Amino acid sequence: MMGGSHPPESRSLLGGSRRLLLLLLLSVLTMAPRIYTSHVPDVPVFNMSIFTRLFSSRAPGDVGGFPGAFKAYIDATSGATITRAQVKNLALSFAYGLRDHPTTHKFAERGDTVLIFSPNSLAWPVVLFGSIAAGLRCTLANSAYTSHELAYQYKDSGAKLVLTTEEGVSTVREVFAGLGLSKGEGDKRIVILGDDLRWAGGPAGTAGPAAAGLVSLVDLLGRGTLVKEETFEGSAANETVLLCYSSGTTGKPKGVETTHQNLTTLVDIIIPGFSLPPGTRPMLGILPFYHIFGVANILTFSLVVACAVVIQVRFEPVQFCANIEKYKVGFSFVVPPVLVVLARHPAVDSYDLSSLEYLLSGAAPLGADLVVMVQKRLLSKRRPGAKCCVTQGYGLTETSPSTHWLDFDVADRKVGSVGHLLSNLKARLVEDEDGKIDAEEGQPGELWVQGKTVMKGYLNNPTATKNSITPDGWFKTGDVAIRDSEGYYYIVDRRKELIKYKGFQVPPAELEAVLLSHPSIADAAVIGVEDVQEATELPRAYVVHANPEKIKTAQAKAAFADSVVKWMETKVAKHKFLRGGVSIIDVVPKSAAGKILRRELRDLAKEQMKRGEIKTGFKAKL
Repeated sequence: MMGGSHPPESRSLLGGSRRLLLLLLLSVLTMAPRIYTSHVPDVPVFNMSIFTRLFSSRAPGDVGGFPGAFKAYIDATSGATITRAQVKNLALSFAYGLRDHPTTHKFAERGDTVLIFSPNSLAWPVVLFGSIAAGLRCTLANSAYTSHELAYQYKDSGAKLVLTTEEGVSTVREVFAGLGLSKGEGDKRIVILGDDLRWAGGPAGTAGPAAAGLVSLVDLLGRGTLVKEETFEGSAANETVLLCYSSGTTGKPKGVETTHQNLTTLVDIIIPGFSLPPGTRPMLGILPFYHIFGVANILTFSLVVACAVVIQVRFEPVQFCANIEKYKVGFSFVVPPVLVVLARHPAVDSYDLSSLEYLLSGAAPLGADLVVMVQKRLLSKRRPGAKCCVTQGYGLTETSPSTHWLDFDVADRKVGSVGHLLSNLKARLVEDEDGKIDAEEGQPGELWVQGKTVMKGYLNNPTATKNSITPDGWFKTGDVAIRDSEGYYYIVDRRKELIKYKGFQVPPAELEAVLLSHPSIADAAVIGVEDVQEATELPRAYVVHANPEKIKTAQAKAAFADSVVKWMETKVAKHKFLRGGVSIIDVVPKSAAGKILRRELRDLAKEQMKRGEIKTGFKAKL
């Protein structure tokens, strides 16, 4: 018998083993995916315009299923209030004005895009829902954007009109000048929202010189009223209605196409987990309306549950507390830095916050310790048995946004969880990028979501859409989650490299591109460093000087690093500032393929943190 050979019986057994192994392998590869559903029963979802869903009457005198006389939105500063019926009528008047005004009508045909560039205000629901009633698409831009950032979104979205405030006019004009439009031509594309609230029964405002000659909100409201909104029935419900921009891990921000169907589905599937009594204590709207969290979960969802919104221009701790006392606020959507304020800020001791019983956090992970701190502080000032529920949800711009929700009645028992999967949605936890291997029960895996809240896709970017949504409709969130035996999910990591600063997503690649435009920087990488005190991440840059001989001393390096921080503040919006500082290094660590090895930089940051070289503890400010 020659070495390496086998008798016939052995060869037969060996062949059988190989066949068995092959069959087992094939069975694993063809195994049906492990798909999770919600314990909450599916609800009916209708294909229609989100405007129709929110404002259609079901009985005489009602608007969207509740009395039209119910308060809808309240201006925190002046107290000016508009009811549900007024919101509907004002929106239809604004829609008519857009179509009828000799300056705006050519920019307001069905399917055209308007860009809203404004901080929170009482005008927001009117112009948002009015634009939707006119059949337009709305792209929402960060009100802190520089002209460079705004120009990208304006061009990429295909916007024609810009709705803005007097403070935003100069930035918008810079955008138009950069596009080669004359001042006269650019001004035809601007609608000023203004601070005159007489249309809402509030105080008069004064128009400054920046508004001279521009079409105003008041101009458009006084021309007439649409008899009926533009409808989006059946397949038309899949037309885009919102274009919020999501910060990708590579390249520039991408326009997320949110459809009427996405939003109508969202508002109906989160109703079962929202138990506030309709028409009673209002919620406080502090999160920016240009973010999907604000526009969908505050402006839109509040109408579905008939909970009035007290609109605050932006988050400011003292005003936040003062408005809770003044308006007896019962609920607020928040982000973790707001909870830091409630846990530590002295203003909490100066105001009566006893009406605030429900807080729902999103946009960033919420730690259990912070929840306990908030509850302990607020309850210490209340009678025994008082309620203070702090919970959280999960979602992304691409999922319209909410996919998970931790019910108030289990918030304490499941602290740290983002909750259960919402009805009508499906989820998977996968181990590999292709989704061929599912995570075992109780083990971590990338969260994939399927359902009618998943975006239509990224605008003008089929490659990014294909990379994010599988052919059978699964959206890859990039976040790693664990599902416990009761069906509650915990986000434990993320595959994406986004930095989450106080509710904002900051893409490292975008900041790196800006840094590389600095004449003295040869290479750069950006990571997020944790600020435990403020419950957020801070963008931190690692840069290579183009001429190291010029910064040999520690003092010279420190001076250069500080100059880069200040230089960046002239280039990007505030939430993208390098609050984590700048560190000078000899070389940016990269793989053979040229990919930045951020893990090495994170390890370096940890060592620098231990040595006290990284400053944290920036006060919460949105």
